Parts: sequence; C-alpha cells; structure tokens
Amino acid sequence: QVQLVESGGGLVQAGASLRLSCAASGRTFSDYNAAWFRQAPGKEREFVAVITWSGSNTYYADSVKGRFTISRDNAKNTVYLQMNSLKPEDTAVYLCAAARYYTSNITTDYDYWGQGTQVTVSI
Repeated sequence: QVQLVESGGGLVQAGASLRLSCAASGRTFSDYNAAWFRQAPGKEREFVAVITWSGSNTYYADSVKGRFTISRDNAKNTVYLQMNSLKPEDTAVYLCAAARYYTSNITTDYDYWGQGTQVTVSI
C-alpha cells in the first residue's frame, strides 16, 4: 500500500502561483511513477502531469504545458506541482496518484490516490 496526502491548495487570484505537495508513505515510493490529476465540479477527472519513478521524464497536458512543473524528491517521498500563471479555469480539486507500471493520462492505470487539495483561482 501507498498512502498519498496532498497539501498546498488555496484561493489565489489569476496570475498567481501555488506549489502543491504530495507526501507518500508505505511502500517504496521511488518504485512508482507519480501524477497529478484534477477534477472540477461536474467534470471528468483530468490528467495534469506525470513524472517517472526516477524523475528523468515528465509529461504534461497541453492546457498546463509551460505553466506547471512536476518534480519529485524521492529522499523525502514527495512529489510537487509548481503552478504558475494560474487561470480561473485551473480551479479544481487536485489529486496525486501513483502507478507501479504506467506513465499515462488514464485514471485506471493508477494504483493509489490521495484525497485531493482544493485550488480556487479568482478573476
């Protein structure tokens, strides 16, 4: 089992920045690829970014490319999402996920999920 706990969300104005953290415990987190997804009210869960277990490769949704950066510190069992130039359409609950074998944008490929942290971007 891997337990994931997100933090760092909040209410910010458009153009601001936030850094989300996802702290992992349980099995060796460095064995897992890690991703961020988001879900807005009434919408499907949406892929944001993924990072491989070593941190050597990252992939982003087109909607956040150039504004968001995913990173990880395996010594701290933590994955980060640096979000810059936030827009109102980024408002959602942001969830961290871990996958043993995949680096995909498909929710069912992920084995473990956190509870999420709310990000609200006002005009």
